[in-house]
Amino acid sequence: MSYIKGVFYFVYKLYVMILFIVTAILLFPFLTLTTAKKPLHKIAFYLFASWSVVFRILVIWPPKVIYREKIPKRGYIIVANHSSYGDIFLSPSVLGRFPHVFLGKSEILSYPIIKYYFLNYNIPVYRGNKSKTKITMELAKQKIEEGWSIVVFPEGGIPDHERPLMLPFKDGAFRLAKETGTPILPITFVNHFQLFSDPTNWLGSCRPGFAKEVFHPIITVDEVQEKSVEELREKCFELIKGELEIYQKSQSR
Repeated sequence: MSYIKGVFYFVYKLYVMILFIVTAILLFPFLTLTTAKKPLHKIAFYLFASWSVVFRILVIWPPKVIYREKIPKRGYIIVANHSSYGDIFLSPSVLGRFPHVFLGKSEILSYPIIKYYFLNYNIPVYRGNKSKTKITMELAKQKIEEGWSIVVFPEGGIPDHERPLMLPFKDGAFRLAKETGTPILPITFVNHFQLFSDPTNWLGSCRPGFAKEVFHPIITVDEVQEKSVEELREKCFELIKGELEIYQKSQSR
C-alpha cells in the first residue's frame, strides 16, 4: 500500500511541478513588465494573487481559512511557519486583501524565471553579509511606508527534520516590526507540508486536499512597542506551534 501511495505522490508531484512551470512561463511577459516598474507593482501583486487562485483550483488545493479574530485591512509584518515550497505560491490567494512582498533568502535568485520576479519585486535576504542585510532592512522599511505588508518566514528556511516541527525563529521580522511600528499578523500554514513535500523527495507526500491556514489575533502596534524582540519572537512561535500541535493530535486519533 505504501508503494502504491508513493507512486501516486510521484505522479501528482510531477503534475504540480509541470503546471507550475507552464503557468510561470505563460505569465512571464506580463510579470516581467509589471515588476520592472515600481508604479506597476500593485498590478503585479494582483496578477500573482489571481495566478495563485487559479493554481489552487487546478491542483485541487482549496483554502480552508480560520480567522481567530477579524483582521482589518492594512499593512502588517506577516510571519508564518515554512514547511513547504507551496507556502509561497499558495499564500497570495489567501492574502489578497493585504498586498505584500516576501522577505526571502537570496538563494532563490539562482532559480531561472523565478529570480526575475523575485529580484524586481520582492526583497532578497543575504545571510551572513551585514552590509547587504542593512540594505534589505531599509528596502523593507520603504515598502512598509508605501503601505505594503511584508511576509517573513522567521525560521529562515524549510526545516530538514520531520515536519511540521519548526526551527527556532530569527529576530529580523520582530526587529523590523518594532523599528517601523507595524503590527504583526501570525499565520499557521497547518498542512501545506502534506499537500506538497520537498520536490527532491519524489515519493514524498503530494496530494489534493484542503489547505488549512489559521490567522491568529493581531499583535497590535502598542504590544509591539511594549514587548521586547525576544518576547514578540516567542509569542509568535508559540501561537504558530500551538496550531500545529493541535493538528498533529487530530491526525493521530
